[in-house]
Amino acid sequence: MTRVIFLAGLGRSGTTLLERALGELAAVQPLGEVVHLWRRGIVQDELCGCGAPFSRCEFWTGVGRHAFDGWDNVDVARIAAARARADRLRRVPQLALGARRGRTRRAGALLAEHHRRLYAAAAELSGAEAVVDSSKHPSLAFCLREHGSIDLRVVHVVRDSRGVAHSWEKRVARPDARNGSQPEMTRYAAPRSALLWSLHNTSVRAIAKLGTPVMLVRYESFLRSPAETVADVARFAGLAVDRAHLGFVSDAEIRVGPAHTCGGNPLRFDPGPLTLRADDAWRSRLSRRDRVVVTALSYPQLRRYGYVDALGRARA
Repeated sequence: MTRVIFLAGLGRSGTTLLERALGELAAVQPLGEVVHLWRRGIVQDELCGCGAPFSRCEFWTGVGRHAFDGWDNVDVARIAAARARADRLRRVPQLALGARRGRTRRAGALLAEHHRRLYAAAAELSGAEAVVDSSKHPSLAFCLREHGSIDLRVVHVVRDSRGVAHSWEKRVARPDARNGSQPEMTRYAAPRSALLWSLHNTSVRAIAKLGTPVMLVRYESFLRSPAETVADVARFAGLAVDRAHLGFVSDAEIRVGPAHTCGGNPLRFDPGPLTLRADDAWRSRLSRRDRVVVTALSYPQLRRYGYVDALGRARA
């Protein structure tokens, strides 16, 4: 059984930074956003976090050979169809109710098996006790939890919805883009990101209610206590870790090396050290209108996660 640390939540919440920190532990192999590997890696040959094109990365070549006898044997079109059927937020209620038959169930099972084979190969080749998948999609996590050979540990990463909304509005180039792939990261208007933030977080909580181990990590708390957070996540994943294993992290920075991550925020290419500082530019740059709209749309969960009080006032 392969142990998988699945980082869940909405993008722009600090998952790439957390994954890079976890990846410095000897027992952990970071993989990036595996959900995008099938198209961006196999088809578009985008860059691995190590800087090499996917097709020329020794690590991913070995994973493909070990898991599928080569990436050429992966039916990417079939995976895309399965994702369109099962890996969608609108499918979460159906997946949560435990679809036992029909197309959604078969699509979810196909996705889970392909991910399982990839995870197992990556763990075996790297010698890691656990792999990290920062795909974030709650719907994918619902599919994975049904596979009997995946030991799924979900880390629910949450950031203030106002900060997330501001981040989704930015234009950010994708340095890994190749062969006509998307040159910039996706952008969302503030109201849409607020709704997605609420839906993603609600969906992850539903996974916990079904018995899958889930640990909450607030982005802001991670930045305040990085070493403690990394240690807590490692222990949550069943890994033995103490202060001696955390020499790469301090309150000011995380010293990281190259990692074989197949997708994610451009931060995955930064050679480090990574400076730890709160990105709170939204407090001055998010328009008053957007701040009011995002706060209103996400208020119940802003309060749940401790960002505002009962009157909507900011909390530390």
